[in-house]
Amino acid sequence: MPVKKILLVDDSKTELHFLSELLTKKGYSVRTAENGDEAMRRLAEEKPDLILMDVVMPGQNGFQLTRSITRDPNYADVPVIMCTSKNQETDKVWGMRQGARDYVVKPVDPDELIAKIRAFD
Repeated sequence: MPVKKILLVDDSKTELHFLSELLTKKGYSVRTAENGDEAMRRLAEEKPDLILMDVVMPGQNGFQLTRSITRDPNYADVPVIMCTSKNQETDKVWGMRQGARDYVVKPVDPDELIAKIRAFD
């Protein structure tokens, strides 16, 4: 099933704007959330085909949120790509252990991000 709808979770309005614009130009339908609670509301409203998840956010962080989403039977089939400035190998390993399917480090290389998203088509 091709990825069309993406939920973008990031507490930075700058990142949300940059990534939303990039993905929209590539033909994706993008919804955004600035924290874990908002992300869960967006998921309940409309199930996305893929989630781009920041790690460092107020309240529930991206690792915790990814674990909650990927262990929920309603959303376990939705791939999560961590999209974060945390670039240590341990962060990547931990993100994947929480259920993330891929990991992208900010600042995002647009071509790399699109390639990773298309890998789920």
